[in-house]
Amino acid sequence: MHNLAYKAYGQVQQRTGSDKGIEHALFVQITEALETVASTESPDASAKADAIYRNQQLWTLLATDLMNPANALPDELKANLLQLSKFVQKSSMQILSGDGDIADLIEVNKPIIAGLAGSANPELQGEAA
Repeated sequence: MHNLAYKAYGQVQQRTGSDKGIEHALFVQITEALETVASTESPDASAKADAIYRNQQLWTLLATDLMNPANALPDELKANLLQLSKFVQKSSMQILSGDGDIADLIEVNKPIIAGLAGSANPELQGEAA
């Protein structure tokens, strides 16, 4: 399960320096895959499942890091991000079962991308995961 995430992480790590930069690049890469699926009239089922699965992996890794006592993010921000992680997991299952909209996952990721880039609301800024 984690092999794909670590593979993607490794590829992105070669192009960026900081943990924040790596997280930003991963969110961008995965959100672009979700957007590609969302913009395709009849997306390939495996491409759709892969994009959703990669997004789930990213959010699972993020949630795992957020629960680590060494994570220095403020508790309120950690709690909010963990709630988003739960939403992503639930929404992903609904989308894969034919209900829900992949746009919901994109909408969750966009402010995270902006925050990691330093252009979001102050409560989303800071060192994530």
